[in-house]
Amino acid sequence: MAHEPKTLIEAIRYFSDPDVALNTLVELRWPSGVHCPTCGRTDVRFIATRRIWECKEKHPKRQFSAKVGSIFEDSPIGLDKWFAAIWMVANCKNGISSYELHRSLGVTQKTGWFMLHRIRLAMQAGSFFKMDGETEADETFVGGLAKNMHKKRRKSTVTGTGGSGKTVVMGILERKGKRKASRVRARVMPNTQKETLQREIREAVELGSCINTDAWAGYRGLSPDYVHEVVDHAVEYARGTVHTNGLENFWSLLKRTIKGTYVSVEPFHLFRYLDEQAFRFNEREDNDGGRFRIVLSSVTGKRLTYRQLIGDDAEPTSPN
Repeated sequence: MAHEPKTLIEAIRYFSDPDVALNTLVELRWPSGVHCPTCGRTDVRFIATRRIWECKEKHPKRQFSAKVGSIFEDSPIGLDKWFAAIWMVANCKNGISSYELHRSLGVTQKTGWFMLHRIRLAMQAGSFFKMDGETEADETFVGGLAKNMHKKRRKSTVTGTGGSGKTVVMGILERKGKRKASRVRARVMPNTQKETLQREIREAVELGSCINTDAWAGYRGLSPDYVHEVVDHAVEYARGTVHTNGLENFWSLLKRTIKGTYVSVEPFHLFRYLDEQAFRFNEREDNDGGRFRIVLSSVTGKRLTYRQLIGDDAEPTSPN
């Protein structure tokens, strides 16, 4: 982009021109030129009065916009507001709530909530190269504190100690190398059993790599395939390079975002918040404009409808 904006206020001014916003999306979506999303023809005609294209081949959906097949599809919200929302989500370290988006952009809170989840979908890593070298694996529990629950809910939800009634999240981190910053991958897990945790490790980490974990029994048995280093947190938190401090830092950022900005997150949607936090962590060495362009270049092929988002016809509980 010529005169690429570097701050939020510059981005708002820059993309307030509908032609500039459209050209930016077209540049990132179709770098080799606009083509029909239905048949692939490149000799399409642009209808300037409606800002859409028309394919010369006669077939259904021969007229299309730049929003088709993306997170923007069927959205009446202008690209100027969409781009401002993407800029804020990609660059606000502790995230942005739907209420804040509602106040900032002049959309309803429900619309803001829907926009945020569509943007999180664009942040989702489609393909993830296997990690190697020095890595860390750890799990945490995400959920409300028992002392803050109503007495009746606490009685029915909390039946044990520690992570009882909470959602299990597992993280794997590749430590910083000579030419790259550390990167993390976080997933919601059904449990912390050995089979579950080690399957995730084998899918994400190259065989023969060094992997650092705590003393949880679920990690026992990795040694034949990995250089497995263990730190017992009941005794120490680090022994030289043997630690999981990189992931502990990520868990701190994640929980600060959830508790401080979103307050409450439904387990059904937790994986979307993990994608958002992992994106900002992995792209932290880029600048604001760079993170914005990465998200905007990933909006295609990731359509999300409201029905898909909520999973049924009911309204989501306390959306944030």
